[in-house]
Amino acid sequence: MTGFFTSVDEVAARLAESGYLASNAVATTVFLADRLGKPLLVEGPAGVGKTELAKAVAQVTGSRLVRLQCYEGVDESRALYEWNHAKQLLRITAGRDETWEETRNDIFSEEFLLARPLLTAIRGDEPTVLLIDETDKADVEVEGLLLEVLGDFQVTVPELGTITATQRPFAVLTSNATRELSEALRRRCLFLHIDFPDEDLEKRIVLARVPGIDETLTTSIVRVINALRGMELRKSPSVAETIDWARTLLELGATGLSEELVRDSLGVILKHQDDMVKAGQRLELDKL
Repeated sequence: MTGFFTSVDEVAARLAESGYLASNAVATTVFLADRLGKPLLVEGPAGVGKTELAKAVAQVTGSRLVRLQCYEGVDESRALYEWNHAKQLLRITAGRDETWEETRNDIFSEEFLLARPLLTAIRGDEPTVLLIDETDKADVEVEGLLLEVLGDFQVTVPELGTITATQRPFAVLTSNATRELSEALRRRCLFLHIDFPDEDLEKRIVLARVPGIDETLTTSIVRVINALRGMELRKSPSVAETIDWARTLLELGATGLSEELVRDSLGVILKHQDDMVKAGQRLELDKL
């Protein structure tokens, strides 16, 4: 167990200090993952704060953040470890007078091992938050690797043996649910679904993250964002984009929202032309 937090209220309060406003469900699940020493699988739409949650936990606990960014084609050598083949070859060349047994014992040692994020987190002797980001983008084969790492917090290197964590990292896996993760992986984790925040919470987030913004303007911004999310867009505005838009409007000196101002700045929150066209046709600012 990592033991970063003593209560749910402490989780919420400390995350808030870092600028991450957590709902009670988020704070409770983070607390339980910490106390039980279980990995935390966080699922939800892109841009709702899944990655930011892991960063916030690392920040408020003073932990090192180790991040594995998943993508199609990521494999064991990118996620776990690989051997420094160039350095091994130089060592073999330099030791031509030695027996193969002597050379083999040398080249398959710590000196020639390149630790990638998973092994780095397992071997660490300091408080660590392990972020496995966008797990659903990795190939199914990678999940088999994660089962050993997250099940027992250990890694097997055939040439060196099994390396077991002396201090378990606080592990956070994020997923946008673009593909279904295996039941075996889910069983090893506590599950948390984060959706777009309700209007009140998003308003509090904007006020906390954009110093100097007017509360009335913030209310208008959040209402427009929610109206956009209610449309069938290719990509709904994320919380990060809400914050970016609020900062943009503040820089423009806006005190309220006009139809012209919204249309001129839609590119901050919408990233596809057909979404911008649809929003321009359907937004009714006088009703927001």
